[in-house]
Amino acid sequence: MPEPESRPPRADAARNRDQLLAVATRVFVSADGEPSMRAIAREAGVGIATLYRHFPTRESLVDAVYRDQVGRLTTGARELLGELPPAAAMRRWMDLFGDWIATKNGMLDTLLAMIESGEIAHAQTRTELLAAITTILDAGRAAGDLRSDVTAEDIAASLIGIFTVAPRPEHEAKAGRLLNLLMDGLRHPWPDPGVP
Repeated sequence: MPEPESRPPRADAARNRDQLLAVATRVFVSADGEPSMRAIAREAGVGIATLYRHFPTRESLVDAVYRDQVGRLTTGARELLGELPPAAAMRRWMDLFGDWIATKNGMLDTLLAMIESGEIAHAQTRTELLAAITTILDAGRAAGDLRSDVTAEDIAASLIGIFTVAPRPEHEAKAGRLLNLLMDGLRHPWPDPGVP
């Protein structure tokens, strides 16, 4: 007997899921702690049953938001390079990274538990993010826009440091200033300290 065909979700169901994902992301960014599923449904203007139909558990919602944000970062690197010179693409990508970090505000406990249990592969996410940074760095080196002695790991560590001392959204201006300083350092090679 042939396997039943898996039908793609109806257009309105896909739209509803995308809307719930966008609202949950926004709520997670602005939350001090982990918001309830009911609060997310209320913010989205839907009943709790609708939210649970798309995301049966808090973990499934956190997983979807997390993967959506990582996807935006990885595809965002290529898309930004298609629109902007590499240095400008790198600066814009840093803002996307800041958005991703800010999203974790309202889902940190669940996210950490999922990483601990192996439900989310943290090492895979790290590999994907470093590859996105490398894509922009390589383009910048080829164009002569970005230093050749900087690694993706250097940039990732710098970004984590910046968003630790200037978390968004409450320190948006400070984070922006620090990101601009980082970009200045990426654009201009420092003189060799061994040269008098």
